[in-house]
Amino acid sequence: MLLAEDDAAIAEPLSRALQREGYAVDVAEDGITALKRVRAGCVDLLLLDLGLPGMDGLEVCRRVRLDFPDMPVLMLTARTDEVDFVVGLDAGADDYVGKPFRLAELLARVRALLRRFTPETIEVGGVRMELSGRRVLVDGVEVNLANKEFELLRVLMQRAGQVVTREEILREVWHDPDMKSSKTLDMHMSWLRRKIGGERRIATVRGVGFRFNHD
Repeated sequence: MLLAEDDAAIAEPLSRALQREGYAVDVAEDGITALKRVRAGCVDLLLLDLGLPGMDGLEVCRRVRLDFPDMPVLMLTARTDEVDFVVGLDAGADDYVGKPFRLAELLARVRALLRRFTPETIEVGGVRMELSGRRVLVDGVEVNLANKEFELLRVLMQRAGQVVTREEILREVWHDPDMKSSKTLDMHMSWLRRKIGGERRIATVRGVGFRFNHD
């Protein structure tokens, strides 16, 4: 998840609250940086302040929509005029929250958007994930995965055919992109491979990360 907000008094506590809810959160302080982060990939929801420096939220939203028409965008705005809300929705935002906002309401809207845009089932190369039921079937046979193994597989399968960097995995699964020297990821990857078919399904891209193969 990317939080594009230039006010540290809002961005820092909101980022912490989202992380407590289990979300991996990256923060961008201006519109140009936000757009670059989105285009770099691995953003499943954009929390976008309307009044960003460098490039305002409306323009960021329009450009994101051109490249990522299915990305959920929740706009944050201190403007209370109904016209501003309408303009934001017309620019491509899926929902908006006015500032000051109640944290419980914002979190509820985040959950609703993620439910709307996240497929319930992912199926690639003989592996089927049922996300809401947290079930995994390999060639039609159910396998039991630990929580981190399940989340690791989800991240890889949602980007099947693409290389997912170690930093991206650590951010999304462990919420700690700086854990580079840890062997935790390698151990979980080894356990996961044993259960779903080895490196035939999950390839190592040396010095970069991992790729879930289509075949």
